[in-house]
Amino acid sequence: MRLIRRFEERCIDLVRSGDIGSGIHPCIGQEGVAAGLCAALRPDDALLSNHRGHGHFLARGSDPGRFLAELTGRVGGIDSGRAGSFHPSDLSAGIWGASGTVGHGAAIATGLGWALARDGDRVAVSVFGDGAVTQGALLESFNLASLWQVPVVFVCENNGYATTLPAPAGIAGSVVGRAEAFGIPASTVDGQDPEVVFDAMAAAVDRARGGGGPSLLEFTTYRFEGHHTFERRMRLAYRDDDEVARWRERDPLAIQAARVPADVRDAIDAEVEEVLDAAVRFALESPRPDPADAFDHLYATPVRLRGSLFGGLGAAAALDGAGRIFR
Repeated sequence: MRLIRRFEERCIDLVRSGDIGSGIHPCIGQEGVAAGLCAALRPDDALLSNHRGHGHFLARGSDPGRFLAELTGRVGGIDSGRAGSFHPSDLSAGIWGASGTVGHGAAIATGLGWALARDGDRVAVSVFGDGAVTQGALLESFNLASLWQVPVVFVCENNGYATTLPAPAGIAGSVVGRAEAFGIPASTVDGQDPEVVFDAMAAAVDRARGGGGPSLLEFTTYRFEGHHTFERRMRLAYRDDDEVARWRERDPLAIQAARVPADVRDAIDAEVEEVLDAAVRFALESPRPDPADAFDHLYATPVRLRGSLFGGLGAAAALDGAGRIFR
């Protein structure tokens, strides 16, 4: 959790310096969910993350340097700098992708879980926020997962806000009620305590691995930062300081730190700083991508774009020089 917290604080510094051009969606305050749920998985299990997924990647073992290189758009990134913060993947860590398309990762996880069940006892996990529970794709996933008893665990990180909309203002009924309507066991769990998260997740994973089908866990948590780093610049006022202060009193890092001897905490903190110093150096020293490769790795090439998007024939002619056809 310390690595996740400090990694994202370093990312915010890199957003301010312009090295991360896209900004990020920080999960600071939600580290207990990422750490607890990933600790309950085997290395060969599969996880689908969302746009606030840095914690999931690091908790699953993604290399901090290569992950930071991805966020800074460098070729040394885990996806060669093409995915950024929004859509990375890292199959070496069992992360089959993250997406800003809210709620749709559940459909991929359901299909993946169904495929995994045909060849062993691996489990698929879909992580989404409270804003995703009003998405049709999520409900379709609940239906199929329950009907076919797919080994998938649906994880809702309920941080209380869908961007700036308070969850009670956007969700009719309850999160767990949605799953229960499809016959899926569901429970609401304290997401600030990583050991409580681990216990709940381990039970759901064991159930799925043993052929018991899907489960849903709603972890109540809170993001201490804004929805996105751009929010600092926009100065949006949708929650009061007292609310943030109350949640900070249940900082997951403080809860877990109270269980760890002081000398061990100091050693962990020093190791994390050393790892992140090296990660920042690796990321910023990694080469920037070649613009001529921008259309590589697409499903179909050449790509046809309207000339007006690039200012007419002049831009098109220039791009034609890279061997591609534009009309």
